[in-house]
Amino acid sequence: MNQVPPPSLSIFRKRWRKFRSLKRGYYSFLAILAVYLVSFALPLLVSNLPLVVRYQGEYYFPKLRFQSPADFGLEAIGEPDYRKMKQQFAAEGEANWVLLPPYPYSPSESLLELEGVPPHPPSLEHPFGTDDRGRDVFARLAYGFNISMTFALLVLILSFTLGIAVGGLIGYFGGKLDILGQRFVEIWSSLPFLYTIMIVSSIVVPIYLPGRSQLVQPSFWLLIFIMSAFGWMGITYYIRGEFYREKAKDYVGAAIAMGASDWTIMFKHILPNAINPVVSFAPFAIVGNIGALVALDFLGFGLPAPTPSWGELIGQGMSFLSKWWLVFFPLAALFLTLLFIVLIGEAIREAFDPKEFSRLR
Repeated sequence: MNQVPPPSLSIFRKRWRKFRSLKRGYYSFLAILAVYLVSFALPLLVSNLPLVVRYQGEYYFPKLRFQSPADFGLEAIGEPDYRKMKQQFAAEGEANWVLLPPYPYSPSESLLELEGVPPHPPSLEHPFGTDDRGRDVFARLAYGFNISMTFALLVLILSFTLGIAVGGLIGYFGGKLDILGQRFVEIWSSLPFLYTIMIVSSIVVPIYLPGRSQLVQPSFWLLIFIMSAFGWMGITYYIRGEFYREKAKDYVGAAIAMGASDWTIMFKHILPNAINPVVSFAPFAIVGNIGALVALDFLGFGLPAPTPSWGELIGQGMSFLSKWWLVFFPLAALFLTLLFIVLIGEAIREAFDPKEFSRLR
C-alpha cells in the first residue's frame, strides 16, 4: 500500500516551528506582545477620568467630552475630582454613581491630597510610590512602556526601510553607484548623533499638547525622524552584501532572461532571499532604540515634560538616591523589557540561521 508523503512545509513555516520550539524566546514574544497590546487600552485601565458618570438620571462620558464641576452640582474650578465625587455619591446613597478605571490615577496628575512632601513611598493605593511632583510611578511606568515600544518600532520601520532601499540599490547596480553610495554612508555615519540632538533641541522648542496621544505630538515625530536619520546605516551594509551574493545566482539570471524589470528582480526575487539579516537584527535594533530614548530623556534631550518617560524617572532616581522606589522600579521595568526582547532576538537568530533552513535545500 502506497503511503502518501507528508506535505512539504514552506521555509517560513519551518522557521516559525523552530522559533516556537525555543521556549524562552517564544514565551517572551507572547509576553511582550500581550503587554504591548494591553498598553493601548491604558486610558480605560489607568486614568483619573471615569468611564461613565450617572448624575440625576443623565449619563456623562468625561473621556469623550470635558465636564465642568458645575455639571455635577459642585463648586470648584477646573476638572472635577472624580475620586472624591465617587465617595460622595456613595455616601449619599442616591442613584448617582461614578465608574472609574481599575487604577484611577493619571500619569500626569499631581496627587496634592497626599500627606507629606513628595516623593511618597509605596503604599497600598500607590504600590510603586510617587515621584518628585506627586505623580503615580506605576501609571507613568505603564504609559512609558507604550511610548517606548511604539517609538522603538516606528524608528525600526523607518530606518530599516531606508537602509534596505539604499543597500539594495547599491548592491544590485554596483559600479560607480556602489562606490559613491558607500562614501555617502560613511560620511553620514560619521556625523555626531548626540551633538545633532543637542543642536536641534536648542533650536526647536518641544511641544506638549495636553490630552493628546503621543502619536500626534510634534516632538515625538521629530525625535523619531532624527533617530531614523541616524539609524539606517548599519543594516545597509548587510543588505548590500546580501544583494551582491544573490544577484549572481541562477534564478536572477533566469528572471533577467524572462524580461523582468530591475525593480521586480530587486524587491520580488532578491529581497525575500536577503531578508534574514533584517529579521535577525530587528529585535536588537528595538533594544537599541529603547535605550537611546531612555538615555535622551535622562539627559533632558528627549520627549517634553510631562510625557511619561522611563528616562525621566531614572533621572529623578539619581536626584533622590534615598528614595529607592524611584531607582528600582524604572530600572526593573527597563531591565525586564530589554531582557525579553533580547531573548526574542536570540530565538529569531537561531530560527533564521541559514545553516539550518535554506531555500536551496
